[in-house]
Parts: sequence; structure tokens; C-alpha cells
Amino acid sequence: MKNEKNELLEFLGGIAMLAVGLYWFSINVSVTSGFFSSGIRLGFLNLNSGVVIVPFIIAVILIFMKPESFGRKLFLGISILLIIASVIYTTRFHLAPMSLFEWAGILVLIFGGLALVCKILFKPVPGKKDKDKDKK
Repeated sequence: MKNEKNELLEFLGGIAMLAVGLYWFSINVSVTSGFFSSGIRLGFLNLNSGVVIVPFIIAVILIFMKPESFGRKLFLGISILLIIASVIYTTRFHLAPMSLFEWAGILVLIFGGLALVCKILFKPVPGKKDKDKDKK
């Protein structure tokens, strides 16, 4: 009984450490997107962000012309995925300047908390080895 309480406290402590570490990390990261100011680079081909929207416009026009066509719905879905992928591709993450002490604290909280959670979650079940030997 005493061991189970310790495991629960370790698990909850790990969750708390992980949450605090991820929060501390997230407030030190700024996110920007250059979707409308830049485009997508596919190998040697540079596409402006406006060019990515052209297949979507064509797909919308085709859907209004013949809405029951599966190929046109597929074309619309692919064009929406292309727009989403281009927005994700042009997103940039920048880490704010911080001291080594802050960075070490963030890493200790995130990975220490993750280690405590994984220690409890992936702990072997006590009676499982005995049952496996009995089956053989």
C-alpha cells in the first residue's frame, strides 16, 4: 500500500514537472509565419503563396459546376491540404534569449518529468512473469 502511494506521488510529480517545463518553454518561444510574404520552395521551383491558392479556386469553381463528382471533391481536398502544408512550411519558431540556468531548468523539468512518468507507465507488472512461465 505504501509503495502504491509513492508511485502515485511520483507520477503526479512527473506530470507537474512536465507541465511546468513545457509551459516555461512555450513562453520563451515566439512563432511567426511568412505565408503571405513568402512562398514554398519545391526543389528548384519557388511558388508564391498566391499560386498555392489557385488550385483551391479552380476546385471550388468545379465543385459548383458538378458537385457530385468524386474526382472534383478529391481535387478540392488535395488543394486544401496543399494550403495547410504551405502554412505549416512557412511557420518559423524563434527561441528567446535566456541564460544557461533557465535553459537547464527547462530541460530538467521537461525530461525529468517525462522520465518519472515513463518510469511508472512502463513499469513491469509484478505477476506477469509468473504467468508467462506457467503457460510454457
